[in-house]
Amino acid sequence: MDKDQVKLTSAEIGTLWGQYVNGTAIQMVNKYMLSIIEDEKIKQIFTDSIETSDHQLREIEQFIQNDGFPVPDGFSDSDLNEGTERLFSDIFCLHYLHIMTLHGLIGHTTSLSSSVRRDLRDFYETCSKEAMSMYQRTTDLLLEKGHFQRDPFFYPETKTDYVSGQKFLKGFSNGKRPLAATEIIAVSLNLKKKILERSLSIGFSQVAQSKEVRKFLESMQDESNQQIQSLGNILEGDNLPVPMSWESEVTTSQASPFSDKLILYHIGFLLQSAQSYHGSGLASAMRVDLVATYEKIILKNIMITKEWFNLMTKNKWLEEPPLAPNRKEIARDK
Repeated sequence: MDKDQVKLTSAEIGTLWGQYVNGTAIQMVNKYMLSIIEDEKIKQIFTDSIETSDHQLREIEQFIQNDGFPVPDGFSDSDLNEGTERLFSDIFCLHYLHIMTLHGLIGHTTSLSSSVRRDLRDFYETCSKEAMSMYQRTTDLLLEKGHFQRDPFFYPETKTDYVSGQKFLKGFSNGKRPLAATEIIAVSLNLKKKILERSLSIGFSQVAQSKEVRKFLESMQDESNQQIQSLGNILEGDNLPVPMSWESEVTTSQASPFSDKLILYHIGFLLQSAQSYHGSGLASAMRVDLVATYEKIILKNIMITKEWFNLMTKNKWLEEPPLAPNRKEIARDK
């Protein structure tokens, strides 16, 4: 069957819709960062990223329009305040692009796995390759500038071994067993993302116009601090290094480069994305204290996300995704 005769499935329109709204939000932040960056190498990588994203967003628009769905409003230049003071350092901007590229890489792969139409699969395959290339470039540049934070090292065992009973879950007789490499992956990644979330919350809370938004962002900082401390304590318990914080890369500016709608949406995007990473960490955890830590973080984030949802809907800032037809309502209105 010709692809033009194959309608988008609910999964396909859902991923396109989500990629578009999230993509336009991040694109606005990238445009602001490009306007303040002084380092030429970092500036070039942002220029290329924005051009790539512009092309991808235009293609998504076309997919959505061709199937008769309305293109989401998303975010635009109206959510940017040009000419404001610098809020972030060049290095923070590069860290931000690196982490957002990771989100994009995982998002494109997930969207590809949800797609059946060949043109969509080809599109997401291209997006994934572009994200891989950008990940390589941001990693190389962070390494070049001495700012890439490697995951913890440890010395290898002399031989392989097998799990023998419940003590692997509960710990050895003299205390907790050391973290497994598979557990360290998730703890380290979750810490890096949580550190970015906290740093953005600090910057955004300085510039947000709404008192309610500022209050929410301040509570986000407090919760992020607690979660960073909880995960950091687990690494430190095995004498493993904790990723460094980036607060010093946020200036004291109080002039907002963004609309409050964009600020709050972006934090919500990070909150919701974090839940999937916390879930992956929970799935890989085989030590009871680590399981308990992830469970506590996940439950707390659910509560915070509810607060975020209420604030977004109160201000009419949350765009409604495509809904399945309400058959009862259609029959009732006949």
